[in-house]
Amino acid sequence: MDFNTSAKEIIAGVGGAKNVATLIHCSTRLRFTLNDFDQVDLEALKKVDGVLGAVIAGGQCQVIIGNDVIEMFDAVDAQLAGKTGSTAAKGPKQSFGKVALDFIIGVFQPLVPAIAGGGILKAVLMLLAMLGWVSDKSQTYQILNIVGGAPLYLLPLLVAITAAQKLKVNPLVAVSTVGVLILPDMVTMLTKGTELFGMKVMNVTYSSQVFPAILSVLFYALMERLFTKYSPKPIRIFFVPMMAMLITAPVTLLFLGPLGYVVGEGFVSVILFLNTHLGWLATALLAGVLPFMVATGMHKPMIPYVVSSFSAVGKEALYLPASLAHNISESGTCFAIAIRTSDAKMRGVAISAAISALFGITEPALYGVTLQHKRALISVITGSVIGGAYMGIVSLTGFTIVGPGLASLPMFVDKSDPANLIHALIGFVISFVVSFVAGLLLWKNEAETNTDDVKKTSEVAAEDLNAPIAGQVMPLSEVPDDVFSQGLIGQGIAIDPSEGRLVAPTAGTIEMVYETKHALGMKTDNGAELLFHIGLDTVQLNGQYFESAVQVGQHVEAGELLETFDLDKIKVAGYNPITMMVVTNQNDYTVAVDETGENSINESVMNIAKLGV
Repeated sequence: MDFNTSAKEIIAGVGGAKNVATLIHCSTRLRFTLNDFDQVDLEALKKVDGVLGAVIAGGQCQVIIGNDVIEMFDAVDAQLAGKTGSTAAKGPKQSFGKVALDFIIGVFQPLVPAIAGGGILKAVLMLLAMLGWVSDKSQTYQILNIVGGAPLYLLPLLVAITAAQKLKVNPLVAVSTVGVLILPDMVTMLTKGTELFGMKVMNVTYSSQVFPAILSVLFYALMERLFTKYSPKPIRIFFVPMMAMLITAPVTLLFLGPLGYVVGEGFVSVILFLNTHLGWLATALLAGVLPFMVATGMHKPMIPYVVSSFSAVGKEALYLPASLAHNISESGTCFAIAIRTSDAKMRGVAISAAISALFGITEPALYGVTLQHKRALISVITGSVIGGAYMGIVSLTGFTIVGPGLASLPMFVDKSDPANLIHALIGFVISFVVSFVAGLLLWKNEAETNTDDVKKTSEVAAEDLNAPIAGQVMPLSEVPDDVFSQGLIGQGIAIDPSEGRLVAPTAGTIEMVYETKHALGMKTDNGAELLFHIGLDTVQLNGQYFESAVQVGQHVEAGELLETFDLDKIKVAGYNPITMMVVTNQNDYTVAVDETGENSINESVMNIAKLGV
């Protein structure tokens, strides 16, 4: 692969170097923060050599690379050097939710390698001690254990660095300010009880905490910009950091630090409450939806919860076990497909993806295999849910933050409960075997369905569906969301709306209206189940700008008003208003669509026919 050539094409696909505000990478993706997301050509990006997929999610343009992400990042970064555009460049205003999500991911994502490295070191040491190969009383063990625990203990300082870099303020001054919270003398004073300006300072153990540091750096950034703006230039070099520290440190000790501590504790408590009351079902369900979360990059917002959980209780018992079940299920399914497929190219992709997933990296499997084949995805979900259920039942617990896989199994070593690692191994085997067997069976069935079974079916009960909304019709494959573009929900059309009215495309009964009103479902009189989804990520609007005109159970005629929405305000809020109409019971219907041109509400855009034997 020529990384330099691919890098040029990727930069062109995201709108050129001037459209790039920042670029970071995770274990499999290039993550672009852009000035204007409308300049992105997702289809062009997906065709670049070395690119497995591309999505816009979490306030970023995410280009999925896989195992070569570091080499591709270096090539892209080298070509972007000195050429990127200012973040002040004009572009569509991003919603607060997207900006906040981009900030959170930007702060927490870079922390993972340090925490994972230290955590695995501690886990390996505990495993060696459990096996009797080293003594946990030896000074060598104790020193190496301290080395492994350093990243978590110094978490406030690491967060200060990443937050300062994200906010583009002086990271050294930010670290110095946050460092006050964990200075030995300050810890001693807090323990004994102390006052500042006559106000009692809350005794909080700030080591391993993240939210106090984030709030402190956010406030520090405001102070730095304020004093930079009004400070005389000759004294700015010392005056700005002095005044920013002088104000930020006391405010953090008195208010922001305790607030951040309470927020962190509350965040973890909510998750633990749900986990406690849903029990093993929570792990099973999370494992089952992880393929979609990882595909859209929405698993990254789970990192703050995991880090907070480690800060509070030193372990995590929901996301990490669910991730183990999902990762190994991706591997089992891909190995099965490698055996069953007659396509040499697919076999090569499946073997490579299976090995990556076995070691905790699932994007190659997701974008190279499972998301492209419905039955493969079903195999993954089956293995994930069953494996996740077992792990939930036995309360499997992880003790470091890293992608669960074969090499990182020591993350489940629990010195006080040796059975924890045994349960991890059993869950590993269950997830692999179930997904492998399901993959073998379903891939064969899929092949048969695509040949002989199709010949045995006939079409009955055909009907035309009118456009539910006026605007530009386009194929689902052009929707910048893999859930729709990959046909994971069903086949249908997408429309870039020209007005904010959604009407019934045919006669039927309303079966579902989302609380946030951005989506609804209906069943036609002939039995087709239709889903209408207005906009991408518009669930975050919580119903704002939407008005439903129908209720569940109501029968409607073709052309009857279903929903109205304020198209202009949705766009101003930073959301893509593209609207999808898909047939969700697609196994029962053939779908033929007219995917081009402007349409009015009364024009036919889709023909569906029920399959019969």
